Amino acid sequence: MEIPVDWYLALSALLFLLGVIGVLFRRNVIIILMSIELMLNAVTISLVALSQATGDVSGQILVFFVMSVAAAEAAVGLAIVIAI
Repeated sequence: MEIPVDWYLALSALLFLLGVIGVLFRRNVIIILMSIELMLNAVTISLVALSQATGDVSGQILVFFVMSVAAAEAAVGLAIVIAI
């Protein structure tokens, strides 16, 4: 049994929406950083789902770049929070 791509895209949209809500309505910097990470994870889910559906590996390669940006964002953001 194979799960349709639409379900992955719906999950990605839901996670991205939760991340946007967290960024817009929270004032805590740690929660905002976690919400940005949630949005980046939603993008990676959609990239992997679409690249799997089309049979092209370029979306999966792009996920590695998104993951490196997420790691750098977490490190720099946490350093700024600790410095403040």
